[in-house]
Amino acid sequence: MKVIYANGTVGECAPEEELHILRHTAAHIMAQAIKRLFPEAHFAYGPANEKGFYYDVDLGDRKLSEEDLAAIEAEMKKIVKENLPIRPEILPRAEAIAYMESRGEKYKVEHIADLPEDAEISFFKQGEYVDMCVGPHLCYTKALKAFRILGQSGAYWKNDKNNKMLTRVKGIAFRSQEELDDYMKLLEEAERRDHRRIGREMKLFMLADEAPGFPFFLPNGMALKNALIEYWRQIHTRENYVEVSTPMIMNRHLWETSGHWDHYKDNMYSTMIDDEVYCVKPMNCPGGVMVYRNELHSYRDLPMRVGELGLVHRHELRGALHGLFRVRCFTQDDAHIFMRREQITDEIIGVVHLINEVYTKFGFKYSVELSTRPEDSMGSDEDWEAATNGLRTALEKLGLPYTVNEGDGAFYGPKIDFHLEDSLGRTWQCGTVQLDFQMPLNFSLEYTDENNEKQRPIMVHRVCFGSIERFIGILTEHYAGKFPTWLAPVQAKVLLVSEKCADYGKKVYEALRAAGIRSALDDRNEKIGYMIREAQVVDRVPYMVVIGQKEAEEGNVSIRNRDTTETETMSLSAFIEKVQKETRERIC
Repeated sequence: MKVIYANGTVGECAPEEELHILRHTAAHIMAQAIKRLFPEAHFAYGPANEKGFYYDVDLGDRKLSEEDLAAIEAEMKKIVKENLPIRPEILPRAEAIAYMESRGEKYKVEHIADLPEDAEISFFKQGEYVDMCVGPHLCYTKALKAFRILGQSGAYWKNDKNNKMLTRVKGIAFRSQEELDDYMKLLEEAERRDHRRIGREMKLFMLADEAPGFPFFLPNGMALKNALIEYWRQIHTRENYVEVSTPMIMNRHLWETSGHWDHYKDNMYSTMIDDEVYCVKPMNCPGGVMVYRNELHSYRDLPMRVGELGLVHRHELRGALHGLFRVRCFTQDDAHIFMRREQITDEIIGVVHLINEVYTKFGFKYSVELSTRPEDSMGSDEDWEAATNGLRTALEKLGLPYTVNEGDGAFYGPKIDFHLEDSLGRTWQCGTVQLDFQMPLNFSLEYTDENNEKQRPIMVHRVCFGSIERFIGILTEHYAGKFPTWLAPVQAKVLLVSEKCADYGKKVYEALRAAGIRSALDDRNEKIGYMIREAQVVDRVPYMVVIGQKEAEEGNVSIRNRDTTETETMSLSAFIEKVQKETRERIC
């Protein structure tokens, strides 16, 4: 694919760069279309990203309608047909500012003013439209073959809530119409699987204006959540973890000692108690440290694996909230492991094996990323190097392929992140393993070694699910609400063909509940076909137990399978054993 660079040269770009350049050019063409339709528009940032492209636009008091978005896409198609050449120009910083001022682009002027005095600014022009950009771009507008406007949202200028809220217009572009059509089908399927819609239909959770970002779990959602927690507890007990619970509100001094106050205070909620500042915990680790510090430890106690299902609160901007994926309170399936330095590799390997077991259970593929020291960090170079090498050694000993994400570690240590892939090929960052030399130092943690000398333990922070709420959202979309039997909120629903079999149907229902099977009884005066469809399509119940006159007379049950729609007649005891086995073995 031929592209033009800021210096005016034309060349072939690398294949892996093609999508980015296509989408970046699409952003410019979209901006040109917006300017033609709305001459009062002022433009902020308009990059390409892995999800497509967007442009943040100041439209004054105007709100874009669906018709406006369709008009923008239609105008883009006109610009493509005009086959306008795209040409670069480079100006000194002072001239660039004057140029953008003359065009009324106040956000571009502010952006240029943030650049160094000796900077040279590159622009790309297509027809009457000029945009500040480093390039490269397509050589002609007609080279953009397949694109679509997807929608709009709000975005603060420079991502600062104190600045003006702009309109973010979003789109997607691909090399061919076939690729675009495939992507749009994927979006349609993602919409069908949206956990917010499925959550409403299955009555899993609710969101209320009175508590934005604070989800309410309904009875069905609690059944699902508790099944997940029961699984978590079982595998952690097996791996010799102990479980604790630490306070949700603790004194500000604790968070200053841990380092969270300096690095995280804008995301923390606080309150006054006894004339002192107390913080609602945004993470569990300082509480875990307090548990360790509560008593003396020797080298024989280590490794000490401490788990906590802790409810944490973090302030998120209201515009960023999204179902269970972005909330203001959530349950972290945390664990903190305190160990000797020579135990690092084995403990990291054990954690990775546990996370692998969890993801494999649900059928997720995953990739691994090693994140290194960020600019805003605490601790010595020596500790950071030792911690990073400890994680790298564990990954290499496991033979796990990984990529390095420079500068994206936690402020107290490097980390391994697990990015799982769901049934639609989307990736989610969930599990993480973080090696921490700093917090044990900040809190003066100690243990006594073989020579009765005081030593500093090393600390690992890790999660498997990440946020249980978010993981439930991911599982909901991964399974499209058709949870495996052991997770399903309602495992079996008893459906009565007529009132004549009501007594037997209630006995079946009571027997299922007595056997520990999560069950429901539908004894409404409705047609059986309607009740089956509702249980299968809306409630997504794994098994429908259909009770008619024949079943009542013979003392059997007819079982309709959600996934195969086949019906099988069996004894009630055989059905109970079947469901119990799927639950006990957690068959997915």
